[in-house]
Amino acid sequence: MLFDFMRRWAPVPIRLIVGYGFFAHGLAKIEKGPEHFVAIVQAIGVPLATPMAWLTILVELVCGVLMIVGALVPLITVPMLTVVTVALFTVHIQFGFTSIKLMAVTTAGPQFGPPGMETDLLYIACMATLVLGGPGPWAADNWLSRKLELRSRTYSEVRRSQRMRKIG
Repeated sequence: MLFDFMRRWAPVPIRLIVGYGFFAHGLAKIEKGPEHFVAIVQAIGVPLATPMAWLTILVELVCGVLMIVGALVPLITVPMLTVVTVALFTVHIQFGFTSIKLMAVTTAGPQFGPPGMETDLLYIACMATLVLGGPGPWAADNWLSRKLELRSRTYSEVRRSQRMRKIG
């Protein structure tokens, strides 16, 4: 009984951290000034740097919020996976696996090396889990699913009664 309860709720923290992570990254790009992110996108050789940078920011912000509320999870995972995959192959893969590389601790605080692909792979695994296992409780997808099922049932009942009137 307890195990079933825990299994049912397991996707919720995954969904929340993935959604918040994406939203926080998009918000940071806006706060630092989108032109800085455009320059980064241009430097790594992505074609159409300005529109692609803005598209990335939009995906991070909008899909982040949708993921938090659990709305359209299988659909929004596609652009989210695209963003993560591009980051993985254009920036992080060259630095190996580990995302946190402590280089030194100085009076100014810890100094870290460039991040590897670990976090990208964790995001990919989390999104795959949510697509395959569902978004869990308190997800808008559950509400949408019930609404569509009710509409579908109502539609078929209407069609059935129309056929019955024609026959009778």
